Amino acid sequence: MNILKFDDFFPDVITHGFFGRCGGLSTGLYDNLNCSPQSNDNPEAVAENRARVVEVLHGRALSTLQQIHSSICLSVEHSCTQGIEEGDALVTKTAGQVIGCLTADCGPVLFYGLDRENKPVIGAAHAGWGGALKGVLESTIDAMVKLGADKRNIRAAIGPCIGQASYEVGIEFAAPFLADNEEAETFFRAGSNDKLFFDLQGYIAFRLKRYGIEHIVIANKDTYVLKDEYFSYRRATHQGESDYGRQISAICIRST
Repeated sequence: MNILKFDDFFPDVITHGFFGRCGGLSTGLYDNLNCSPQSNDNPEAVAENRARVVEVLHGRALSTLQQIHSSICLSVEHSCTQGIEEGDALVTKTAGQVIGCLTADCGPVLFYGLDRENKPVIGAAHAGWGGALKGVLESTIDAMVKLGADKRNIRAAIGPCIGQASYEVGIEFAAPFLADNEEAETFFRAGSNDKLFFDLQGYIAFRLKRYGIEHIVIANKDTYVLKDEYFSYRRATHQGESDYGRQISAICIRST
């Protein structure tokens, strides 16, 4: 498996990983650690891939959502959702409960915080441009605070996502970002023929900082370019492929 970890950023009480596409059973377009029940992959392969993630993180159950590019964040305790409920972020304070998000260019963000009794509270958010603009990051932070986390000590790690050089958009794409905050202009670079290049991970970090999160780390890995390491929706589209796999980013509070 290719797993990106920030062990110096998150404490030992947490297991986490930004998983890539290596180390699974899926084949073809989904080669090979596709963890998305919403893809057209073999369900048995997906189930085994997800089980391997749980095993690596020493968890007991894995929860993900049917992602809809929203600001919806749900709290999970002793459940094992398989993408049935809609939403784009999860939080928990239950040890052994693995929570994750699925991405293929969008930004995965893993969160860690402490409550007043110094017990961990964690979160996982799927932050594409739509979800980030709608406030999925802020919703995740609010849900963690509702579980008792002190906002001042929340940490956020931004995993592999599409890089700015790979993310060409139409000039009209910038309008809602600038309407929300003029400072968002910083995350657009002019291209040719009335095109722009959008810095998704920079925008995610901006939203986090604006909401009071001071401790942030960024992977700086472009999923579009690193075709052997990560799935990419945009790359699959450009290649005319009929479907695509999704990598998982997940986090868990150690149960022992």
